[in-house]
Amino acid sequence: MLPSAAGRAGFHPLRVSDVERLTDDSVAVTFAVPPELHETYRHLPGQHLALRRADEQGEEIRRTYSICAPAAPAGEPPVLRVGIRLVDGGAFSTYALKELAVGDLVEVMEPMGRFALTPRPGHFAAVVGGSGITPVLSMAATLLAREPEARFCLIRSDRTAASTMFLDEVADLKDRYPNRFQLVTVLSREEQQAGLPSGRLDRERLDTLLPALLPVGEIDGWFLCGPFGLVQGAEQALRGLGVDRGRIHQEIFHVDDGSAPAPVGAADTPAHATLTATLHGRSGTWPVDRGETLLDTVLRARADAPYACKGGVCGTCRAFLVGGEVRMDRNFALEPDETDAGYVLACQSHPVTPDVELDFDR
Repeated sequence: MLPSAAGRAGFHPLRVSDVERLTDDSVAVTFAVPPELHETYRHLPGQHLALRRADEQGEEIRRTYSICAPAAPAGEPPVLRVGIRLVDGGAFSTYALKELAVGDLVEVMEPMGRFALTPRPGHFAAVVGGSGITPVLSMAATLLAREPEARFCLIRSDRTAASTMFLDEVADLKDRYPNRFQLVTVLSREEQQAGLPSGRLDRERLDTLLPALLPVGEIDGWFLCGPFGLVQGAEQALRGLGVDRGRIHQEIFHVDDGSAPAPVGAADTPAHATLTATLHGRSGTWPVDRGETLLDTVLRARADAPYACKGGVCGTCRAFLVGGEVRMDRNFALEPDETDAGYVLACQSHPVTPDVELDFDR
């Protein structure tokens, strides 16, 4: 049985079974999953893993990476393979590219995330940029293998051919499913001998490109993944072309590039606030220090509080607001229907009322 997209997860030490260099600045890392954890790590196509390690000072580092391998059918062992691109100053990505080796043990969280495509008949499309290909590769490969009536269009943007992740895997999909897999590649810093001219894949370009490629209104699901600017532009283009918000799914990578709105800050929080939180069936009540997020409040008392990025991107710290009011600095992970239903990101939430209650188990 496949895991719930919203389920709670814990960490397990897994051994690295393969480290494959993809480009000069990216690798694919595969983890061996022991038989007793096969069901624990059975993932939906598009979900991610949080990895953690201690740095030289003993400080914990957590980073989230999407699973690029197809989701294994029931009864078959899951394949845990993630794509990691080097980020300037990135503590974990630098370690992964320069030090991580076969045989090393890494603490790996169970699969999480709601940016997922459950295989079903239909016509689906994705607009991705850079390492945003990672979860979409799992989606496309799983969908096309399991649903003979399904089709998938991948529109990807990269800087150059040499910087493009998973070239061989995408080419294999094109060869294996020539009538059901459509590939469109745009390079922003390099001219191609054939295909589209170089340049950024912004909203203005997508306004023209998408209707020329696809029957936009007939696509059953759109999946947008990559830097904030690309995802925002693609969403705006799709909404302008009449696509219902419910058919647009997105996951943001790289929000700190100047294109995303700055955090709001915590100036309006009450001088004295109290948080009650339920986690793994246990509840506690703690004072909220001025300026801290509700996740940090919980972490002071509960080291098992769920989180990965602390940037409002991965959604690992998603919690249900039982009582009180909060204000989120940023939200790049929750869909509108989730926030409407009362869910918040604890890592971005500050109390607005003196008493707030969260439930991490819902």
